[in-house]
Amino acid sequence: MGRKYFGTDGVRGRVGEDPITPDFVMRLGHATGRVLAARVSESSRFKAGERPAVLIGKDTRVSGYMLEAALEAGFAAAGVDVCLVGPMPTPAIAYLTRALRLQAGIVISASHNPYYDNGIKFFSARGTKLPDEMESEIEAMLDEPLTCVPSAALGRARRIDDADGRYIEFCKSTFPFELDLRGLKIVVDCANGAAYHIAAHVFHELGAEVSTIGSEPNGLNINQDVGATAPAALRAAVLAQAADLGIALDGDADRVLMVDAAGNLYDGDQLLLAVVRSRLRQGPVAGVVGTLMSNLALEHALERLKIPFVRSAVGDRYVMDALRQKGWLYGGENSGHILCLDRHSTGDGIVSALQVLSALREAGGSLQQLLSDLKLYPQVLINVALSKGFPWQNHPLIGAVLGEVESELDGCGRVLLRASGTEPLLRVMVEGQDSQTVTLSAEKLAAAVRQAVAG
Repeated sequence: MGRKYFGTDGVRGRVGEDPITPDFVMRLGHATGRVLAARVSESSRFKAGERPAVLIGKDTRVSGYMLEAALEAGFAAAGVDVCLVGPMPTPAIAYLTRALRLQAGIVISASHNPYYDNGIKFFSARGTKLPDEMESEIEAMLDEPLTCVPSAALGRARRIDDADGRYIEFCKSTFPFELDLRGLKIVVDCANGAAYHIAAHVFHELGAEVSTIGSEPNGLNINQDVGATAPAALRAAVLAQAADLGIALDGDADRVLMVDAAGNLYDGDQLLLAVVRSRLRQGPVAGVVGTLMSNLALEHALERLKIPFVRSAVGDRYVMDALRQKGWLYGGENSGHILCLDRHSTGDGIVSALQVLSALREAGGSLQQLLSDLKLYPQVLINVALSKGFPWQNHPLIGAVLGEVESELDGCGRVLLRASGTEPLLRVMVEGQDSQTVTLSAEKLAAAVRQAVAG
């Protein structure tokens, strides 16, 4: 069954526009609750009449209050208990759902998008993204009328007051006990998002001297000129404070980029390689999963290490699917989603940063020294606005220019066109050995897409 509402990372859109409306979100909570209740009633693990329970967290968008209330009402009407934690990183919800033995975790967030967008994403009881078949089951239930269980069976809500401390301790537990961060001066950019009250404590309690930027959310400034999607702010702060490192999270803290003392930026491909090399010193690494956007230099570096590498579709859920199929532990995206399944069930910006810091402590030296032999190929990504349903795949102008660009690269690069799973955009990516050729090719192809869309 095709999914009408669920994209690559849950349901997402502009607040106030379908589907991110109070009415739809309440129905989504109700539908999800009914699916969970049916599964609980069929499970031998639960006593008769026992209610399922879910965890709801959110980032710092002002719309989170409204959507949280709508979800809570929908779940309660379906007879599902709700645990509330307020603003928390997406991976914290994955961890806490598993730790508290709940039936699902729900995050109200649009990740790296602007404040006026929001979304609902789900985690299973195991702390992983919901499988496609369950999302399809929820979508089918959305067509059913919204009903209410008898009053005695209504779900109840309670707040988890120690969620912050639980998650901070979990993050610290993923860092080797015999190591610490003493002597390091770190700037952490929280993107005015969900980690604003979490991230600094983790690194400080491991011994680092920590300062923060992007840690004063007001409901409207999430991801605004800060965070992993705007790393210039972190670079400036690292240089101004003469810090050793900078760590940039995004609005829901599931991705990370880093900056060294010289202001050099390190993306997800580079950080993933640092982690994999560290693990390789401890034993064999079965393989690594990247995406269609992963830089060719990463693939070649892994070849030299004799580590198998495969590419999935773009999106951390697809990286996870490939890891499960292969039985591997490590994967990621150049945007900063990094999966270390020996440490967490999902991508986690803070935990990923700790794995890189662990690699630095073990090897000594700086990030620049650790990754000096990884020379990324020039890669240009241009986002072009798309009207809904525009048939870009079969447009003759786009196809013709795409063919021209591929001929110009002459086998020494890659071209990728893909529609975003979270925004109305077509992502135009060109990668190759020559920076000028790559830039001109990307601009040429993006201009063709704009012309085609304009008609």
